[in-house]
Amino acid sequence: MVVGVDGVTVGAEQQGKAGARPSRREVARGLLASAAALGLAPVVAASRPVRQAADPGGGSFDETYRGRRIQGVLVPTTGRKAAGGEWRITVDGRPLHLMRRADGTWLSMVDHYTSYRTPLEATRAAVDEIGPRQRLRDLAPGRLDGEHGGAHTGGRHGVRA
Repeated sequence: MVVGVDGVTVGAEQQGKAGARPSRREVARGLLASAAALGLAPVVAASRPVRQAADPGGGSFDETYRGRRIQGVLVPTTGRKAAGGEWRITVDGRPLHLMRRADGTWLSMVDHYTSYRTPLEATRAAVDEIGPRQRLRDLAPGRLDGEHGGAHTGGRHGVRA
């Protein structure tokens, strides 16, 4: 549709291009821009800091969940783990070990098949897995086996020499 405004026709140029096909150069520019955006998206996403969505207080939590007292404290560390520190988690006063995955999620020794966004979510999932009647095992530092008082070296179980 061509409309005149103050003696000048408006829309004639747009009407001529509406049915025209884009040139090879315009198509190439569009493809190159799309490829560049797709290539840069992971780099931009990786450069953003990991945000702990459900981490109340930033470095600790203390609550009762399903009748269990769960506590967690972020302890600053040096060396290889200096990026964020190490979480010390307890469930009813017994330690629960958490591990950080390469993608920034967390898993616990109780439920090590599922990843969780925050240490609090991983701790709650461990409480769900433990159930109301069981407790976490409380091993003394350096003891890998609660019955024999030291590292399990095979004995009646495992590899025999």
